[in-house]
Amino acid sequence: MFLLFMQSSLKLLLIFVLPCFVAECAYKIWWYASGASQIPFLGNVVLSDTVACILELCSWLYRTIVIFLVCVLFHLICHLQILRLQDFARVFQVESDVGSVLSEHLRIRRHLRIISHRYRGFVLCSLILITGSQFASLLITTQAHAVVDIYRAGELALCSITLVTGLLIILRSATKITHKAQAVTSLAAKWHICATLDTVDAIEAETPRFDSGQVFPVVGTDGESDGDGAGDEEDELDNSKLIPAYAHNTISFQKRQALVTYFENNRAGITVYGFTLDRSTLHSIFGVEFALVLWLLGKTVGIS
Repeated sequence: MFLLFMQSSLKLLLIFVLPCFVAECAYKIWWYASGASQIPFLGNVVLSDTVACILELCSWLYRTIVIFLVCVLFHLICHLQILRLQDFARVFQVESDVGSVLSEHLRIRRHLRIISHRYRGFVLCSLILITGSQFASLLITTQAHAVVDIYRAGELALCSITLVTGLLIILRSATKITHKAQAVTSLAAKWHICATLDTVDAIEAETPRFDSGQVFPVVGTDGESDGDGAGDEEDELDNSKLIPAYAHNTISFQKRQALVTYFENNRAGITVYGFTLDRSTLHSIFGVEFALVLWLLGKTVGIS
Protein backbone atom coordinates (compact mmCIF):
# COMPACT_ATOMS: atom_id res chain seq x y z
CA MET A 1 0.00 0.00 0.00
CA PHE A 2 2.83 2.40 0.85
CA LEU A 3 4.57 1.63 -2.46
CA LEU A 4 1.34 2.26 -4.36
CA PHE A 5 0.91 5.51 -2.48
CA MET A 6 4.45 6.69 -3.34
CA GLN A 7 4.11 5.69 -7.00
CA SER A 8 0.79 7.51 -7.35
CA SER A 9 2.20 10.58 -5.62
CA LEU A 10 5.24 10.74 -7.88
CA LYS A 11 3.11 10.16 -10.97
CA LEU A 12 0.69 12.98 -10.13
CA LEU A 13 3.52 15.32 -9.18
CA LEU A 14 5.27 14.65 -12.48
CA ILE A 15 2.05 15.14 -14.45
CA PHE A 16 1.28 18.53 -12.90
CA VAL A 17 4.66 19.91 -11.79
CA LEU A 18 6.86 18.94 -14.74
CA PRO A 19 4.98 20.94 -17.44
CA CYS A 20 4.82 23.99 -15.15
CA PHE A 21 8.52 23.66 -14.31
CA VAL A 22 9.50 23.40 -17.98
CA ALA A 23 7.45 26.49 -18.80
CA GLU A 24 8.95 28.35 -15.82
CA CYS A 25 12.49 27.39 -16.86
CA ALA A 26 11.93 28.54 -20.43
CA TYR A 27 10.39 31.80 -19.24
CA LYS A 28 13.10 32.57 -16.67
CA ILE A 29 15.95 31.76 -19.05
CA TRP A 30 14.44 34.01 -21.68
CA TRP A 31 13.75 36.69 -19.04
CA TYR A 32 17.39 36.85 -17.88
CA ALA A 33 18.82 36.39 -21.37
CA SER A 34 16.83 39.36 -22.67
CA GLY A 35 18.60 41.70 -20.27
CA ALA A 36 15.91 42.01 -17.63
CA SER A 37 18.51 42.03 -14.85
CA GLN A 38 21.20 44.71 -15.04
CA ILE A 39 22.86 44.30 -11.61
CA PRO A 40 26.11 42.27 -11.86
CA PHE A 41 26.36 41.48 -8.17
CA LEU A 42 29.09 38.88 -8.81
CA GLY A 43 31.17 41.10 -11.06
CA ASN A 44 30.12 39.27 -14.21
CA VAL A 45 26.75 39.84 -15.89
CA VAL A 46 26.44 36.34 -17.34
CA LEU A 47 27.48 34.63 -14.11
CA SER A 48 25.20 36.86 -12.04
CA ASP A 49 22.19 36.17 -14.25
CA THR A 50 22.91 32.43 -14.24
CA VAL A 51 23.14 32.23 -10.44
CA ALA A 52 20.05 34.39 -9.97
CA CYS A 53 18.09 32.29 -12.47
CA ILE A 54 19.07 29.01 -10.78
CA LEU A 55 18.21 30.31 -7.31
CA GLU A 56 14.86 31.65 -8.46
CA LEU A 57 14.00 28.38 -10.19
CA CYS A 58 14.91 26.39 -7.07
CA SER A 59 12.71 28.69 -4.96
CA TRP A 60 9.81 28.35 -7.41
CA LEU A 61 10.21 24.55 -7.57
CA TYR A 62 10.20 24.25 -3.77
CA ARG A 63 7.06 26.37 -3.37
CA THR A 64 5.27 24.55 -6.19
CA ILE A 65 6.11 21.07 -4.87
CA VAL A 66 4.87 22.02 -1.40
CA ILE A 67 1.54 23.23 -2.84
CA PHE A 68 1.05 20.25 -5.14
CA LEU A 69 2.17 17.72 -2.53
CA VAL A 70 -0.69 18.65 -0.21
CA CYS A 71 -3.17 18.69 -3.11
CA VAL A 72 -1.97 15.28 -4.35
CA LEU A 73 -2.13 13.88 -0.81
CA PHE A 74 -5.76 14.97 -0.55
CA HIS A 75 -6.45 13.47 -3.98
CA LEU A 76 -4.94 10.11 -3.00
CA ILE A 77 -6.88 9.97 0.27
CA CYS A 78 -10.11 10.58 -1.65
CA HIS A 79 -9.14 7.98 -4.24
CA LEU A 80 -8.54 5.35 -1.54
CA GLN A 81 -12.03 6.02 -0.18
CA ILE A 82 -13.46 5.68 -3.70
CA LEU A 83 -11.84 2.25 -3.96
CA ARG A 84 -13.40 1.34 -0.64
CA LEU A 85 -16.82 2.49 -1.88
CA GLN A 86 -16.43 0.34 -4.97
CA ASP A 87 -15.66 -2.65 -2.76
CA PHE A 88 -18.67 -1.78 -0.64
CA ALA A 89 -20.89 -1.80 -3.74
CA ARG A 90 -20.18 -5.51 -4.22
CA VAL A 91 -22.23 -6.41 -1.12
CA PHE A 92 -25.35 -5.87 -3.24
CA GLN A 93 -24.18 -8.52 -5.72
CA VAL A 94 -24.02 -11.35 -3.16
CA GLU A 95 -26.07 -12.60 -0.26
CA SER A 96 -25.65 -10.19 2.65
CA ASP A 97 -27.71 -9.07 5.59
CA VAL A 98 -28.84 -5.52 6.33
CA GLY A 99 -26.80 -5.31 9.52
CA SER A 100 -23.45 -5.89 7.81
CA VAL A 101 -24.31 -3.44 5.02
CA LEU A 102 -25.34 -0.80 7.53
CA SER A 103 -22.26 -1.20 9.73
CA GLU A 104 -19.91 -0.98 6.73
CA HIS A 105 -21.63 2.17 5.46
CA LEU A 106 -21.39 3.75 8.92
CA ARG A 107 -17.64 3.11 8.94
CA ILE A 108 -17.30 4.73 5.50
CA ARG A 109 -19.31 7.77 6.64
CA ARG A 110 -17.11 8.07 9.72
CA HIS A 111 -13.93 8.05 7.62
CA LEU A 112 -15.34 10.66 5.24
CA ARG A 113 -16.30 12.83 8.19
CA ILE A 114 -12.77 12.58 9.58
CA ILE A 115 -11.29 13.55 6.20
CA SER A 116 -13.69 16.49 5.97
CA HIS A 117 -12.81 17.76 9.43
CA ARG A 118 -9.07 17.49 8.88
CA TYR A 119 -9.06 19.12 5.45
CA ARG A 120 -11.92 21.63 5.66
CA GLY A 121 -9.65 24.45 6.83
CA PHE A 122 -7.16 23.72 4.06
CA VAL A 123 -9.85 23.53 1.37
CA LEU A 124 -11.53 26.76 2.51
CA CYS A 125 -8.26 28.69 2.89
CA SER A 126 -7.06 27.47 -0.51
CA LEU A 127 -10.30 28.59 -2.15
CA ILE A 128 -10.20 32.03 -0.50
CA LEU A 129 -6.48 32.72 -0.97
CA ILE A 130 -6.28 31.49 -4.57
CA THR A 131 -9.46 33.34 -5.54
CA GLY A 132 -8.19 36.51 -3.84
CA SER A 133 -4.80 36.28 -5.56
CA GLN A 134 -6.43 35.84 -8.96
CA PHE A 135 -8.69 38.86 -8.42
CA ALA A 136 -5.68 40.90 -7.29
CA SER A 137 -3.80 39.86 -10.44
CA LEU A 138 -6.80 40.79 -12.57
CA LEU A 139 -7.03 44.18 -10.87
CA ILE A 140 -3.32 44.84 -11.38
CA THR A 141 -3.48 44.07 -15.10
CA THR A 142 -6.77 45.86 -15.91
CA GLN A 143 -6.62 49.07 -13.88
CA ALA A 144 -6.39 52.35 -15.77
CA HIS A 145 -2.74 53.23 -15.11
CA ALA A 146 -1.36 49.66 -14.97
CA VAL A 147 1.99 49.01 -16.61
CA VAL A 148 1.62 45.58 -18.19
CA ASP A 149 4.50 44.13 -20.17
CA ILE A 150 5.42 40.63 -21.21
CA TYR A 151 7.60 40.12 -18.14
CA ARG A 152 4.86 40.83 -15.62
CA ALA A 153 2.17 39.11 -17.69
CA GLY A 154 4.28 35.94 -18.02
CA GLU A 155 4.99 35.79 -14.29
CA LEU A 156 1.33 36.26 -13.42
CA ALA A 157 0.27 33.63 -15.97
CA LEU A 158 2.64 30.98 -14.59
CA CYS A 159 1.66 31.66 -10.97
CA SER A 160 -2.02 31.60 -11.87
CA ILE A 161 -1.72 28.28 -13.73
CA THR A 162 0.06 26.69 -10.75
CA LEU A 163 -2.44 27.89 -8.14
CA VAL A 164 -5.57 27.19 -10.18
CA THR A 165 -4.33 23.70 -11.08
CA GLY A 166 -3.85 22.87 -7.39
CA LEU A 167 -7.33 24.19 -6.56
CA LEU A 168 -8.87 22.13 -9.36
CA ILE A 169 -7.20 18.97 -8.02
CA ILE A 170 -8.74 19.58 -4.59
CA LEU A 171 -12.24 20.41 -5.82
CA ARG A 172 -12.33 17.61 -8.38
CA SER A 173 -11.24 15.01 -5.81
CA ALA A 174 -13.80 16.18 -3.25
CA THR A 175 -16.59 16.32 -5.83
CA LYS A 176 -15.77 12.89 -7.23
CA ILE A 177 -15.81 11.13 -3.87
CA THR A 178 -19.06 12.92 -2.93
CA HIS A 179 -20.63 11.77 -6.20
CA LYS A 180 -19.51 8.18 -5.60
CA ALA A 181 -20.74 8.21 -2.00
CA GLN A 182 -24.15 9.54 -3.04
CA ALA A 183 -24.38 6.97 -5.85
CA VAL A 184 -24.77 4.31 -3.15
CA THR A 185 -28.36 5.51 -2.68
CA SER A 186 -29.33 4.80 -6.28
CA LEU A 187 -27.51 1.47 -6.14
CA ALA A 188 -29.43 0.44 -3.01
CA ALA A 189 -32.73 1.51 -4.61
CA LYS A 190 -31.94 -0.56 -7.71
CA TRP A 191 -31.02 -3.54 -5.53
CA HIS A 192 -34.30 -3.14 -3.62
CA ILE A 193 -36.51 -2.97 -6.70
CA CYS A 194 -34.74 -5.91 -8.39
CA ALA A 195 -35.30 -8.07 -5.31
CA THR A 196 -38.92 -6.90 -5.03
CA LEU A 197 -39.72 -7.65 -8.68
CA ASP A 198 -38.07 -11.02 -8.41
CA THR A 199 -40.11 -11.87 -5.30
CA VAL A 200 -43.42 -10.78 -6.86
CA ASP A 201 -42.76 -12.68 -10.05
CA ALA A 202 -41.75 -15.81 -8.14
CA ILE A 203 -45.03 -15.73 -6.22
CA GLU A 204 -47.32 -15.02 -9.19
CA ALA A 205 -45.73 -17.26 -11.80
CA GLU A 206 -45.93 -21.03 -11.63
CA THR A 207 -42.60 -21.42 -13.37
CA PRO A 208 -39.85 -18.80 -13.25
CA ARG A 209 -39.27 -16.87 -16.46
CA PHE A 210 -35.63 -16.22 -15.62
CA ASP A 211 -32.57 -17.70 -14.02
CA SER A 212 -32.06 -17.22 -10.30
CA GLY A 213 -29.01 -15.06 -10.82
CA GLN A 214 -30.54 -12.22 -12.88
CA VAL A 215 -33.77 -10.28 -12.80
CA PHE A 216 -35.42 -9.60 -16.19
CA PRO A 217 -32.22 -9.72 -18.27
CA VAL A 218 -32.55 -8.13 -21.69
CA VAL A 219 -30.45 -10.24 -24.01
CA GLY A 220 -29.14 -8.83 -27.25
CA THR A 221 -27.99 -10.58 -30.39
CA ASP A 222 -24.57 -11.27 -28.92
CA GLY A 223 -25.96 -12.99 -25.85
CA GLU A 224 -25.07 -10.20 -23.46
CA SER A 225 -27.31 -7.84 -21.52
CA ASP A 226 -27.64 -4.15 -22.39
CA GLY A 227 -25.54 -3.19 -19.38
CA ASP A 228 -22.53 -5.12 -20.71
CA GLY A 229 -22.18 -2.70 -23.61
CA ALA A 230 -21.96 0.36 -21.40
CA GLY A 231 -19.07 2.75 -21.47
CA ASP A 232 -15.82 2.24 -19.61
CA GLU A 233 -16.71 5.00 -17.14
CA GLU A 234 -19.35 2.82 -15.45
CA ASP A 235 -18.33 0.91 -12.35
CA GLU A 236 -19.98 -0.95 -9.50
CA LEU A 237 -21.44 2.26 -8.06
CA ASP A 238 -22.83 3.85 -11.20
CA ASN A 239 -23.95 1.54 -13.98
CA SER A 240 -27.07 0.43 -15.84
CA LYS A 241 -26.75 -3.28 -15.12
CA LEU A 242 -29.38 -5.23 -13.24
CA ILE A 243 -28.48 -6.74 -9.88
CA PRO A 244 -28.73 -10.48 -9.13
CA ALA A 245 -31.72 -10.99 -6.85
CA TYR A 246 -30.34 -12.86 -3.88
CA ALA A 247 -31.99 -10.60 -1.31
CA HIS A 248 -35.50 -12.06 -1.43
CA ASN A 249 -34.31 -15.34 0.04
CA THR A 250 -32.99 -13.84 3.29
CA ILE A 251 -34.06 -10.17 3.54
CA SER A 252 -37.65 -9.06 3.91
CA PHE A 253 -39.22 -6.16 2.05
CA GLN A 254 -39.39 -4.04 5.23
CA LYS A 255 -35.68 -4.41 5.94
CA ARG A 256 -34.73 -3.51 2.39
CA GLN A 257 -37.05 -0.50 2.46
CA ALA A 258 -35.60 0.64 5.78
CA LEU A 259 -32.07 0.38 4.37
CA VAL A 260 -32.97 2.42 1.28
CA THR A 261 -34.64 5.05 3.47
CA TYR A 262 -31.49 5.22 5.59
CA PHE A 263 -29.34 5.81 2.50
CA GLU A 264 -31.70 8.52 1.26
CA ASN A 265 -31.50 10.43 4.55
CA ASN A 266 -27.80 9.88 5.33
CA ARG A 267 -25.89 10.91 2.25
CA ALA A 268 -22.12 10.77 2.68
CA GLY A 269 -19.49 12.98 1.12
CA ILE A 270 -16.82 15.61 1.71
CA THR A 271 -18.18 18.63 3.58
CA VAL A 272 -16.70 22.02 4.49
CA TYR A 273 -18.35 23.42 7.60
CA GLY A 274 -21.66 21.79 6.73
CA PHE A 275 -21.60 22.52 2.99
CA THR A 276 -21.28 19.39 0.83
CA LEU A 277 -18.74 19.67 -1.97
CA ASP A 278 -20.78 18.29 -4.86
CA ARG A 279 -21.55 19.48 -8.37
CA SER A 280 -24.22 21.92 -7.22
CA THR A 281 -21.73 23.57 -4.87
CA LEU A 282 -19.17 23.86 -7.66
CA HIS A 283 -21.77 25.44 -9.93
CA SER A 284 -22.57 27.96 -7.19
CA ILE A 285 -18.88 28.79 -6.67
CA PHE A 286 -18.39 29.25 -10.40
CA GLY A 287 -21.45 31.50 -10.64
CA VAL A 288 -20.30 33.72 -7.76
CA GLU A 289 -16.75 34.04 -9.06
CA PHE A 290 -17.90 34.69 -12.62
CA ALA A 291 -20.18 37.46 -11.35
CA LEU A 292 -17.28 38.99 -9.39
CA VAL A 293 -15.04 38.86 -12.46
CA LEU A 294 -17.63 40.66 -14.57
CA TRP A 295 -18.12 43.25 -11.81
CA LEU A 296 -14.37 43.87 -11.57
CA LEU A 297 -13.98 44.15 -15.34
CA GLY A 298 -16.92 46.54 -15.41
CA LYS A 299 -15.19 48.78 -12.87
CA THR A 300 -11.80 48.74 -14.62
CA VAL A 301 -12.21 48.36 -18.40
CA GLY A 302 -15.95 49.02 -18.75
CA ILE A 303 -17.14 45.50 -19.57
CA SER A 304 -20.70 44.87 -18.40
